[in-house]
Amino acid sequence: MSRSPRSSTRVNLEHASVLLIDDNPQALDILSSVVQGFGVREQIRCGSALEASGILKRRMVDLILVDCAMPQMDGYDFIRWLRRETSQPTCLTPVIMLTGHAAPSNVHKSRDCGASFVVAKPITPGVLLQRILWLASDEREFVKSESYVGPDRRVRNFGPPLGVPGRRAGDLSAHVGAAVEANMDQASIDTLIKPRRVAL
Repeated sequence: MSRSPRSSTRVNLEHASVLLIDDNPQALDILSSVVQGFGVREQIRCGSALEASGILKRRMVDLILVDCAMPQMDGYDFIRWLRRETSQPTCLTPVIMLTGHAAPSNVHKSRDCGASFVVAKPITPGVLLQRILWLASDEREFVKSESYVGPDRRVRNFGPPLGVPGRRAGDLSAHVGAAVEANMDQASIDTLIKPRRVAL
């Protein structure tokens, strides 16, 4: 994904390679159509995470979109494999986890396995594109430890990267939602929503 030097919100996806992983053929078709609408010419469609892992052993891609619930190897295991078992730069590839149930437990599980973002199904093209734009501006460091490998889960600012619009300006709940999707840890989210004392 290349960025225009004049604008951090303009991303050229024409030359990006995107790996799409979903065991549901209809969902894969929808995802493919959405990504094609973003201008992506090179799509690699996979009906399983095992098939996708075989592809990543042979070549790199710029972005991965993977469903969380699949037989044999689910999206969580796939991302753990990607982050821990592949070498650089493959292990650094941005990954958006797709889930039909965006419960906090699933969001946290996705974050903890190393996903870059979580997007709820059914896919809304505007939301997905916003997350891709956000990833293009993402400057989080990559963390490697015994318990976690992936993008830094500690987010120092509460909003999106500079030049990327939030959901609703000034809406605290929007910032909390963005913080969760940006892999902010629970303690930081609690600090964000905790009322602050103002000195009189």
